[in-house]
Amino acid sequence: MGDFSKNAKIRWQDDGWLADVNIVPSPNFNHRPIGEKPDLLVIHNISLPPGQFGTGCVERFFQNQLDSSEHPFFKEIEGVEVSAHFFIKRTGEVIQFVSTEERAWHAGKSEFLGRENCNDFSIGIEMEGTDDQAYEHAQYLSLVQVTKTLMMAYPNLTPQRITGHSDIAPGRKTDPGAAFDWEYYRTLLAED
Repeated sequence: MGDFSKNAKIRWQDDGWLADVNIVPSPNFNHRPIGEKPDLLVIHNISLPPGQFGTGCVERFFQNQLDSSEHPFFKEIEGVEVSAHFFIKRTGEVIQFVSTEERAWHAGKSEFLGRENCNDFSIGIEMEGTDDQAYEHAQYLSLVQVTKTLMMAYPNLTPQRITGHSDIAPGRKTDPGAAFDWEYYRTLLAED
């Protein structure tokens, strides 16, 4: 769904859901602390099975519908309940699982500038990928559109408050990995 070219626009809706993206609700969320609004964007990567793209497994994983008999790796994550607000596929397609007004379960044990429990105040975006395989141009374009839309909706979410999972959970997480081109992303983000 949607045209995720450089000129595409992803629109904000007041309820924390974006228009012009695919909505696939996840049960894996809860309320943010009272009065808490997101002011941090965390970029991750994921592929299921590891290193395989376009399988539909990430979507099923975030909905607690992944069949653990499909692949040996799935036994290792059986029963794990996680989610992100957004998933950006290799094609640039954007899927939203959780309203940005709610607390998705993406960061785990984490800290940003002395604040712990980043899930309380962050939005999580999963890029379909691995630490060491280049991301697609279409993914960066979609990521920039989502980011700009979120920054307009949440004024305290600034370019300085965008980070990788590895930065808020060092030693525990490595994503989005060396393959994520931060300079390219930030350059696109700075363009009108």
